[in-house]
Amino acid sequence: MCGIAGLFIKDPKLEPRLGELLAKMTSTLCSRGPDSAGFAIYGHGKTGQTKLTIAGSTAEVDIARAAKLLVEAIGGGQVSVRHSHAVVTLKTEDVPRAEAWLAKNLPDVTIMSEGQRLEIYKEVGFPDDVAREFDIAKMSGTHGISHTRMATESAVTTNGAHPFSTATDQCLVHNGSLSNHASLRRELRREGIKIRTENDTEVAAGYLTRQMKNGQTLSEALKSSLDDLDGFFTFVVGTETGFGVLRDPIACKPAVMAETDEYVAFGSEYKTLTCLPGIKTARVWEPKPATVYFWEHA
Repeated sequence: MCGIAGLFIKDPKLEPRLGELLAKMTSTLCSRGPDSAGFAIYGHGKTGQTKLTIAGSTAEVDIARAAKLLVEAIGGGQVSVRHSHAVVTLKTEDVPRAEAWLAKNLPDVTIMSEGQRLEIYKEVGFPDDVAREFDIAKMSGTHGISHTRMATESAVTTNGAHPFSTATDQCLVHNGSLSNHASLRRELRREGIKIRTENDTEVAAGYLTRQMKNGQTLSEALKSSLDDLDGFFTFVVGTETGFGVLRDPIACKPAVMAETDEYVAFGSEYKTLTCLPGIKTARVWEPKPATVYFWEHA
């Protein structure tokens, strides 16, 4: 079943409340996905620096030690630990070397996200507990996406939770099921797209990455997915500057949106939006099937 929440802030005065509001929105979706949860937060980065959000494949991995070893091996960087994840901030030019070092020396450590602004935190457990463990409510930023998962296809693991990121500052969450993900996964891997799990949602994220590498805009890539992805889905996508929504042509998965002068919000259910300021006077609507919606900061 799964649940999705998303918040794109238009008024900078609301940015300090991004995590607080997104955590409250996500809390309403616990019953839709009680086995794991995840949050993608777009904060403020610095030019020339890239953040790697890393986590262990199991709880036994000492992520603080792993981050320290990585920084020592690369010769510099900053580390911030949140629960089972660590954000390692490096010079952008050092990222390929860092990724290669992790793959060779710490194969049990996964890069959850890479980007100037994006940080992804996800874990197995009840969504309210996951949000509390990562202290999501105290995070600020310009936009964010969250997901509560009820697994139907792949294992309930940290790596199998949403959001999925297969490109710099890009992520995807999904409610639904894709039937052609196995063949498309093999195709994407042959083309060099990093797909780490058997989750169909990661394939969708990788598909968008490939289409954009081949010259399409995000909007064009989302439109292409309507022809190339078999199944049913509601996608919410994050980029460094933007926030997008797409439902399949049948639109069997629930979705509702709201917009004010302060924000644009998405929820799997209307109750997800009720905690937002000014919701009583917001423009509220159900996104149309097979229609791309996208908002972007200048």
